[in-house]
Amino acid sequence: MSVTAIVGANWGDEGKGKLTDVFAGNAKYVVRYQGGSNAGHTIINQFGKFALHILPSGVFYSDVVNVIGPGVAFNIKDFFHEREGLLQRGVPAPDLRVSDRAQIVLPYHKLFDGLEEERLGEGKFGSTKAGIAPFYGDKYLKIGIQVSELYDAEGLKRRLEAALVSKNILLQHLYGKPPIQADDLLADLLEDAEKLKPFVCNTTDLLQQALDNKERILLEGQLGALRDPDHGIYPYSTSSSTLAGFASVGAGIPPYAIKNIVAVVKAYSSCVGTGPFVTEIEGDAADQLRKLGGDAGEYGATTGRPRRMGWFDAVATKYGCAIQGATEVALTNLDVLGYLDEIPICTQYEVEGQRTAQFPATARLKQARPVLEKLKGWKTDISGARRFEELPEQAQEYVRCLERLIGVHIRWVSVGPKREQLIER
Repeated sequence: MSVTAIVGANWGDEGKGKLTDVFAGNAKYVVRYQGGSNAGHTIINQFGKFALHILPSGVFYSDVVNVIGPGVAFNIKDFFHEREGLLQRGVPAPDLRVSDRAQIVLPYHKLFDGLEEERLGEGKFGSTKAGIAPFYGDKYLKIGIQVSELYDAEGLKRRLEAALVSKNILLQHLYGKPPIQADDLLADLLEDAEKLKPFVCNTTDLLQQALDNKERILLEGQLGALRDPDHGIYPYSTSSSTLAGFASVGAGIPPYAIKNIVAVVKAYSSCVGTGPFVTEIEGDAADQLRKLGGDAGEYGATTGRPRRMGWFDAVATKYGCAIQGATEVALTNLDVLGYLDEIPICTQYEVEGQRTAQFPATARLKQARPVLEKLKGWKTDISGARRFEELPEQAQEYVRCLERLIGVHIRWVSVGPKREQLIER
């Protein structure tokens, strides 16, 4: 039995999709266990370049079972739109399973998400407006709708009517919008339910059987440790736990089954959305790094928004690896830094005149300033390297320096967006 969780150590956008895509070649199951369509995983392979938002990143392997677990904010229309997009581009139909316990992102979740961001104005949290926060709010208020409830029309209507009582008060009296009727939603949901039926199953039982059969399972996280609502930069966080510790809950497997936790870390820093970002750079320096970053520049896979750019933050990354429980690290986008004579690294923060290597809570993080050290750059293209020893000494030293600072072994180093551009140390 081998269960590996692939998670982000920072703000998201670390390259988790590529790692999952590579590792899925040796797995039987790939499981999405939290989040929804509010973030994307970019993958480049023999079929082309893809941005996945709701589908697990094992969909390019015909012998992999791709599972959407009960912890996912499941948008049915996004599911079919994404699946159809794969088929149209020549990808063989993937084996997809959707948990009957997963809950559904409904049209009013997206509506409320957009209305609230508009109401907050300059105080907004930078939502992708995919309905995620209202969805999880309903889930924990126990007025959400599970996939299994789609197959009882009368019961579904009662559940929608109950949920809409308070929502319509808000729509009319807070947002100045017309109320929603359950019947306006019901027909479309029932139609979606029939299309979805072949994919629905008890995924918890499915994965428990896979464990009994000692099958290889990959658990795919969304976003990164610093977006976790409990341990991240709250309230500039997402609404579900982004930690490997939640993977057993969101997938439906016991926690002791997870043996390996791969924290994905970018060779520099980037993030989409608002909130404190200590190593942020601006102007021409940020534009150049953004332009060179990744296969098509540093822009959000879901939003298309330009990512905020910064130098490697060892304080944040060490903290992210610690709360993820990382057993090893995959470092991505090392090749991007090949244009620099010197490469800054944030080794400490300065907060209220004191230097610290501890990552503080948001109120103090807003006051933090980076303490930077510089390493010599390698000033050459490293995208063709396939062994660590083939990298220039300065690039090797950069990796070793980051490893010392974060305290976790960097086992994989990515020097480009393709599968074959991943070096194992």
